[in-house]
Amino acid sequence: MVRSFMLYKNFNIKQKHKASIILVGNFDGVHAGHQKLFKLAKEYKKKYKLSIGVLSFEPMPKMFFNKKIKNFRIANVNQKIELLKKIGIDFLINNKFDKNFSKTNYIKFIKKIIFKKLNAKFIFVSSNFRFGNKREGNVSRLINYETLYNYKIVKPLPLKINKKIISSSLIRKFLEKGKLDQANKLLKRNWTIEGKVEKGRQIGKKIGFPTCNIDIKDYVLARPGVYAVKVFKKNSKNSIKGIANLGYRPTFNQKKILLEVHLFNFSGNLYNKYLSVEFLKFIRKEKKFKNADKLREQIKIDLRTAKKIKWTNLKLIYPKLLSPWKPIYIQKNQKF
Repeated sequence: MVRSFMLYKNFNIKQKHKASIILVGNFDGVHAGHQKLFKLAKEYKKKYKLSIGVLSFEPMPKMFFNKKIKNFRIANVNQKIELLKKIGIDFLINNKFDKNFSKTNYIKFIKKIIFKKLNAKFIFVSSNFRFGNKREGNVSRLINYETLYNYKIVKPLPLKINKKIISSSLIRKFLEKGKLDQANKLLKRNWTIEGKVEKGRQIGKKIGFPTCNIDIKDYVLARPGVYAVKVFKKNSKNSIKGIANLGYRPTFNQKKILLEVHLFNFSGNLYNKYLSVEFLKFIRKEKKFKNADKLREQIKIDLRTAKKIKWTNLKLIYPKLLSPWKPIYIQKNQKF
């Protein structure tokens, strides 16, 4: 049976999605902590026979208010939508966050949106949830209006690991420090960057290692360096192994952040193709070499290191999402 899913870009939702369970938040990365919330929401769905919806905003409010924040997201908006669909929600309200909306009074938000537009029955929020003009709305104020507007606030305890709350902020810190294994464990999948292959200066090709160059846009900048990766083309279930350099390319005095991916045993033109790059293992930090020859020698070492990784064992490290989702790993001689 195919599960139905509806994406809304405003609060004008269909009647069948009113009087539902609503989870409010950015859900950046849809990590293990988020997945715990959805598991609980599904229990409510089963008990009360209600739909599950997510209320989120685009751009993320933190990025809207602070224009200096460039590289922040764990997942782009398309990835978030796909992950939420796989989790098993019924609908997503991805409302535009702009200057006008940011000035919405918290009481108006509760009355006009939560009550009149959505008629939410259960609202899942974190304990530090803030909303409304100047962040005047909080969980206590939401609870104060429960009876008047006929909803119930659900504030689950956060999921912890080693006494630390699993959060998008913690995962960003792990990525920035090169602790990819820990980040992937909390995501319950391999961290992934999606993007279009752009034509670059073709330096990699000149030194014998052609690369697919991808602008990382507003993804969080993981620790600059070399990674073992697995790459998918858009709408393809087959993947191919490779190594990637994420960083500034100091050997060639470049300053723009770029993801450069070299695929093993691959030849072909991928310009303007959309790729999904899964980060499997951090190999080494980015380094400036004296010349291209020194860099070439190091890349050979990086390739040998990457090829020694037990790729087939990686799927045993990271648990599945709560939905029936299984990553696909390339087999020998499989086409990309």
